[in-house]
Amino acid sequence: MGELVTQYKVALIFLASVLLIGVGAGGAWQVQDWRYGKQLAEIGKAQALAITAAGEKARQEEQRRQSAVNKEASNAREQNKAAAVDAGSADAAGGRLHVEAGKFAATACSDPGSAQRGASATRAAMVLSELFQRADKRAGELAAAYDRARIAGMTCERSYDDIRPKAE
Repeated sequence: MGELVTQYKVALIFLASVLLIGVGAGGAWQVQDWRYGKQLAEIGKAQALAITAAGEKARQEEQRRQSAVNKEASNAREQNKAAAVDAGSADAAGGRLHVEAGKFAATACSDPGSAQRGASATRAAMVLSELFQRADKRAGELAAAYDRARIAGMTCERSYDDIRPKAE
């Protein structure tokens, strides 16, 4: 019977040591889990801060680009207004020139000696004056279209240069 009690004591000591090791290991796992949980929380916080900073930087870049494009568009509108004023001045000067050309054509080709020759010369001068007037009007339209296209192209180029990412 003494031997059986000894075996039970050994078994109880063995079970107690297994339980203590298990409890100790479980506690170690809890400590390890707590350490990793803390590290993961710190990593998550760093990532959240990085995402916020990247978002803010992207918003600032977007605002910089939009501001640059708005500025160029405003400049283009001003240039188009100036070109329209210049075209209007050129049209007025052309109109005065056409009136003078028409007067000149009507009076310059009259020949007092021959009524028939004077009438045909007057008609020819009037036709030439009309052709000159049409050509001048078309040239003015083409010049205005060229001015608008040039302003738009230059504005596009400057806007592209402004919104390109800046080298840091």
